[in-house]
Amino acid sequence: MLPEDVYKRRHYGTPQSFYLIAVNYVVMALTIQAFASCPQINWFFWVVLAVLAAYNVYKIRRDREEYDKIRIIAYIISVAGLAIMFFAFRSGTQHC
Repeated sequence: MLPEDVYKRRHYGTPQSFYLIAVNYVVMALTIQAFASCPQINWFFWVVLAVLAAYNVYKIRRDREEYDKIRIIAYIISVAGLAIMFFAFRSGTQHC
């Protein structure tokens, strides 16, 4: 059998903040394309956005010790980038 501490080890090569930012961009890109590409935004887009916000709060509170000043600034810039991505994708809306 494997020792118990094997499952408690973490890989410290890639910071968890990178994964959080990457998940945010992938989920938002897919959600905007699927539910907000028409002139009328689908209600499910807002549900996915709320779940993503809850996931972000959970991950940041869980890995609080990892978020120093630089990673917090990077996270804030990435959230601003998500807003820019939303408006950029919405500028080419199609008539559905």
